[in-house]
Formats: sequence, C-alpha cells, structure tokens
Amino acid sequence: MREDQSTEFKESWRDEHLKNICAFANTKGGRLFIGINDNGQIVGVKDSKKLLDDIPNKVINYLGIIVGAVLHHCKDSGLDYIEIIVPESSVPISYRGIYYVKSGSTKQELKGVALQQFIIKRMGKTFDELPANGANINSIDEGAVRKFLRKAINANRVSLEADGDNILSVLSNLNLLTEDGKLKNAAILLFGKDPRRFLISTYFAIGRFGSSDHDLRYQDIIEGNIFEMPDRVMETLRAKYLVSPIRYEGLQRLEELEYPEESLREAILNSVIHKDYTGVHIQLSVYDDKLILWNEGRLPADLTIEMLKAKHPSKPHNKNIADIFFKAGYIEAWGRGITKILLGCQKANLPEPIIEEAFGGIQITFFKSKDKSKDKSKDKSKDKSKDKIIDAIRMNPQVTTVELSKATGLTASGVEKNIRILKQQGILQRVGSKKSGYWKLSKN
Repeated sequence: MREDQSTEFKESWRDEHLKNICAFANTKGGRLFIGINDNGQIVGVKDSKKLLDDIPNKVINYLGIIVGAVLHHCKDSGLDYIEIIVPESSVPISYRGIYYVKSGSTKQELKGVALQQFIIKRMGKTFDELPANGANINSIDEGAVRKFLRKAINANRVSLEADGDNILSVLSNLNLLTEDGKLKNAAILLFGKDPRRFLISTYFAIGRFGSSDHDLRYQDIIEGNIFEMPDRVMETLRAKYLVSPIRYEGLQRLEELEYPEESLREAILNSVIHKDYTGVHIQLSVYDDKLILWNEGRLPADLTIEMLKAKHPSKPHNKNIADIFFKAGYIEAWGRGITKILLGCQKANLPEPIIEEAFGGIQITFFKSKDKSKDKSKDKSKDKSKDKIIDAIRMNPQVTTVELSKATGLTASGVEKNIRILKQQGILQRVGSKKSGYWKLSKN
C-alpha cells in the first residue's frame, strides 16, 4: 500500500487533517490512514478507540458529511491504526469556509475562477445556464434574435411558429431563461447589446505579428454578441489579415483564402462555443507562416486531444450556447468539428494543424507552408525536452516538478505531460510517494 490520489498516510491525528478529508470529498473520495508514516510503515496511534469516535464527529461538525472509520490492528507489530473512508460528495464541501480538492497526491485550495467553476460543476450546472445578474429584456438586441430565427428556420431546425413578436417568449422557447424568468448568461452572450457590461472577457482579439511575438504590427478587437462574432471575425481576417490568391478554373476567377476557409471558420466557431467565459478573451495571432488560435477552457476529463480526432460524443462546455449555434445550422451535434478542420487542411494540401492543451486552454496552430519541416522541428524540440528531463533525473532521482521546470524551461504542465509520455513509453517510473519517493529510469 502506498500514497496516491485516493490514499494518504498520517502518523498522528491533527484537526488540520480535516482539510485532507475535505479535499477527498470534493474530488473522488479516498482513504486517510492515521498511524502510518509517509513510507507506508505502521507506527501506531495512541487512544485509538477514542479517536474512532472523535474523528467522525469532528467531520460531521466541521464538514457536514459522514465518513467511515475502521480500527485496524497489526499482529506483527501489535500496533493499532485507523482508516477513515471518505465518500465523494455530490455538493461542494468547505472547511472553515475554504474549499479544497485533490490534485495528484496533494491537496489544493480553490480560489477565484477555479472555485467558481468547481461550485458550478458540483451544482450540476454550466456557466451559461446561470442567471445574468443585472440583465433584463432591454439588454437584448432584438435584431440579433431575429437574425438567428431566420437562419434557424432556413436550416429547418426551428419551426416558423417560433418567430413570434414577443422576444421574451422566443427566449423562453429557446431555453434561455431561468425557471424564475431571468435571462441566462447564454442569452446575454448570444444576443446581448453589450455582453462585456456583464461578462468582461466577451471579445475576440486578433493580432498581426512580424518575426517575433514582440513585433505586434497591428490588432483588432471584435466585440458584441457571440452569435454574430464568428462572421465578424472572418470578415476582419479577409479584409486585413489574410491573403486571397487569385486562380482560374477555365474562365472562372477564384479567390480563396490562404488557409482553408471551412477549417478556419470551424476552429473559430469552436473557440467561441466552448470558451470558458469566466476566463480571458479569445486570441488569434497571425504570422507570416502560421496562425495560432487560443481560447481558455479545458477538455472534459474523459476526452483527450487524440480522441477528438476520431469519432467521439459531443460534450459542449456551454450547452445552451452550443444548442443555439446548432439550431442556426452553424454546427452539427455529432462532435465532428475537429474532423472537419483536419479534412479541410488535408484537401488544401496543407500540414495537419497542431491541436494541443496549452496555458489553461485549447490551442490550434495552422501552417501556411506545405513544408512540414516545422512539424518535424517541433517534434525534435519535444524530444529535447524529454532528454533534459531524463538528464535532470539521472543527476538527481529525487528532483521535483518545480526543479524540472527550471531545468528544462517548460511549464509545470509541460513537465507533467512529458513525464506522462515517458511513463507510457516505459522509460520512467515513480517509486514511493510524491513526498519521499524518487524517479527510476529504465536500464534501456
């Protein structure tokens, strides 16, 4: 038995261990052993029978949850130790007003946006379902709602009867009002006259860069409701940022964007629909040879980037927002967005875009050149990062993630990602706990 995400050892009981129990309850549950040290050795616990009563009572009084408590006796050593069994809670649990969760084998205090997202998720809600505080029907752009209805009716995803005179009734039929008749965040984001008045990060930033990220030549900020935002972004890109080379098919003159328009539009739609609107704005960086689109928002826990490239269920971050874009005919409800992006680039004979989790969000990089040497150089840089990690571990098998980050120049998440790959390749394994264990490299 050893420590991991669901198991922790403590030599003796202290009330501050209620934080650990709180973290277990807010994550996936777990077991806390009292009377075992970090190395997994039984050291015993005094007054075990008294603690067997005291600990569950303290958990109820401070956390409001019920835990199991089991007294174990080791025949070899003659020592007692206690196992506290913590179930996962369906509601957020706090200890003295502070919320904790498990991250790997450590506990973390939740604050700010992370805390807000955690509470929303535990409530079984998404951010776009919550009421938009201070908003009313006068905050809605009726013209944007009418534009949506025309598109939805043409796409045969909304009936003609839906095009009523009462905008409030229309929004209600579109499930954009709460049970007590308030506008949801989705209503303001999709059709608001000034969404930034209520949700500050509701805008799309486009920047044209030169030879480096420090060389910002010009930029645009696209504001307004997100239903019309993808069209406005595409119009701005055509007008100022992207070239449309002229070619002919027979006598027909064709002007196509230097990047496949269908792929680019799909990526922009995805960024708008799946964005975490409690975070920062969407950012699109245009360079001579590539285009990088980033939006804040993580993948669902059971999906990976590679899974997105294959057939997978649609799991939108903002259900109400995704439903409106689906009804308008802008997207499908089958999780095919990434596939369409990749196929568009393939048809245009361009390199496959790089899709990755980066900086707390999803980043997609389109390449203009047919030369895939950029992809190869990126793969080489990844290999160099792994080599640096391996070298650092050779020098110090007990090196920490923070120290590896400094040694390699990677972020903490970048270090963890490379370590995960090295483990999968059988090159690296962790021996012992996160606190007192060490890294072991394969002999090969």
